Amino acid sequence: MSLDPNSIVIKGLREGLSVTLSADGTWREALTALEARLTQAPAFFKGGRVALLVGLRTLTESDMRAARDLLARHDVTLWAVLSDDAPTQRIASELGLDIPPPVPPPPTPLPRQWEVTVEDQPSAPTLPLEEWPDAGLVVRRTIRSGQSLRHPGSITVIGDVNPGAEIIAGGDIVVWGKLRGVAHAGALGNEDAVVCALDLSPTQLRIGSRITRSPDDRRRKPQPETARVRNGQIVAAPWGV
Repeated sequence: MSLDPNSIVIKGLREGLSVTLSADGTWREALTALEARLTQAPAFFKGGRVALLVGLRTLTESDMRAARDLLARHDVTLWAVLSDDAPTQRIASELGLDIPPPVPPPPTPLPRQWEVTVEDQPSAPTLPLEEWPDAGLVVRRTIRSGQSLRHPGSITVIGDVNPGAEIIAGGDIVVWGKLRGVAHAGALGNEDAVVCALDLSPTQLRIGSRITRSPDDRRRKPQPETARVRNGQIVAAPWGV
């Protein structure tokens, strides 16, 4: 029996990525499916941190070390194993692969002009990003040289992406500013993904398995553009075209 690599569910967390493995089959088969998924999109996972969600599986120390070694071969760090099985939880804790309960930050008093009453607060709960399977990631800052941002969904950056920075998204990439770094949309194989920016001048642009570089046209007037795959090539056009 072989497990379908696409049965693996990937979500974005603040600390990295969560990877839910199928409860079917043996642990070796689950790791084989995981390796196939890693091979499908190596650029997306490389250098990342992964928490494995294994449900009620009972894992030994050897099983966890095998998973850690597999991820390490693909330049991925295993930082947690999350299980509903008590013996597995104990072994994960002994290996330093459990997640301690979060410590809430101390409350920060609001400035007087921003004080609100209970009635003014929204009634709908605000859920963490990881609780929305199809949610995108929104970042309100400049992504600087040497920084890497990755998410299995779409990424929106309200700010610039400087040369030397990297954005890797399973979905679309939208930059409300200048895109000067490396952008890889559809990194999990989606060639229908798009890359949009107010000034689209990346040092490298990838959509799915397609790759290109921006032409060195210093006379070009910056304008909002969208890049997508058409007839096997990445082409850019003004927004709305």
